[in-house]
Amino acid sequence: MAEEKKRTEINELGEFGLIDHLTQHFKIQNPSSLKGVGDDAAVIDNGSHLTVVSTDLLVEGIHFDLMYFPLKHLGYKSIVVNLSDIYAMNAQPKQVTVSIAISNRFSVEALDEIYEGMRLACEHYGVDLVGGDTTSSLKGLIISVTAIGQGEKDKLTYRNGTKPGDLLCVTGDLGASYLGLQILEREKKLYLENPGIQPELEDQQYIIGRFLKPEARKDMVEIFEKANLVPTAMIDVSDGISSDLMHICKQSGVGAIIEETGIPIHNDTKMLALKFQLNPVTCALNGGEDYELLFTIDPKDLDKLRVLPDIYIMGEITEASEGLKLHTSGGKRHDLTAQGWKHF
Repeated sequence: MAEEKKRTEINELGEFGLIDHLTQHFKIQNPSSLKGVGDDAAVIDNGSHLTVVSTDLLVEGIHFDLMYFPLKHLGYKSIVVNLSDIYAMNAQPKQVTVSIAISNRFSVEALDEIYEGMRLACEHYGVDLVGGDTTSSLKGLIISVTAIGQGEKDKLTYRNGTKPGDLLCVTGDLGASYLGLQILEREKKLYLENPGIQPELEDQQYIIGRFLKPEARKDMVEIFEKANLVPTAMIDVSDGISSDLMHICKQSGVGAIIEETGIPIHNDTKMLALKFQLNPVTCALNGGEDYELLFTIDPKDLDKLRVLPDIYIMGEITEASEGLKLHTSGGKRHDLTAQGWKHF
């Protein structure tokens, strides 16, 4: 018979003992991290670089469901989704702070799992955990992560820099994360109806992995740097292409047209969408949580772009009066509406 894992109650360690316990294996990797966990505030020396800061909140029952979300994956994802915002500024994340609110149903061992996922993400992306807070929650788990990065003044990319004639591009592929969520939600429903049933994930490691363990596109920011390519505007795809493109267009005062034939969709995504009687293009445009980079470039940089891997030209920026349009493969133009994730 397997030995039962020890359960340590959080109140055995106390707040500061818990912080020390959870952060003991995080090593400082950047010279700019002058003071990390253990003081009233982190101290970061940015030299000639601009500091970039982004915060995201993940709430149980809203952003994740622990019925099918492994705690280690949750920890990893909570870091990655914040780093993605820094990369979307064409900057490099250097530090994170993590705050959590926990109910008494979580043990120290459960938190160890979450923080191990966070540690793996920090290690993989070369960022330092430099602070945070812990408190009680009456119900469920809340994770707040703040990412702090550095960007060069002439290379930092905002949402408001694009103009008509710029090319609309995206990295990777779209829609897989949404379909991964659909599989997990389906299996949850079946399990609740019949707890004895074995989950059927249809051998969809890629699609489910895109939802449970996404990766931020650090590689693309490094590729831009090597190619001396600076996007004119950029955003990460968290709420869905249609919603995120709308943010760029609103901030830049422009319109846009997406070519249906230019939308990158993984073959597994196409096949599963059709099996679920969903339109793959609709999944790609509105699914969200792909954490790819949606960006625009000046046409004069097209030759630089052509030789770069895993980047797709998806459309063009137009005058604001033309609105947001989808040019279908059948030759028709439809208004593009934001149907992605709504926060409230």
